[in-house]
Amino acid sequence: MNRALGLIEVLGLTAAMTALDAAIKAADVTFLGKEKVIGVGKAISLTLRIEGEVAAVQAAVDAAAAAVKNMGTVFSARVIARPDAELSELWRRLEA
Repeated sequence: MNRALGLIEVLGLTAAMTALDAAIKAADVTFLGKEKVIGVGKAISLTLRIEGEVAAVQAAVDAAAAAVKNMGTVFSARVIARPDAELSELWRRLEA
């Protein structure tokens, strides 16, 4: 199966909710979770993780980035097509 992982990193909760809403409406993807990072100046960025078919994830990530572009900050929007199984284990270790 051609599964993909989509990562969308935005500044703030409002931007994250806008991005997630656009991503889920744009394509058949599954929301896997979010990671919060407090950075410089105590700004809070959120990285949203989505999964699905490669084309669906690409459409969802593109829609999310476009939705936030005019109202907030998108730090990164990337798709990893067919990620290695070890990536899931690495993510678990980073969360601990």
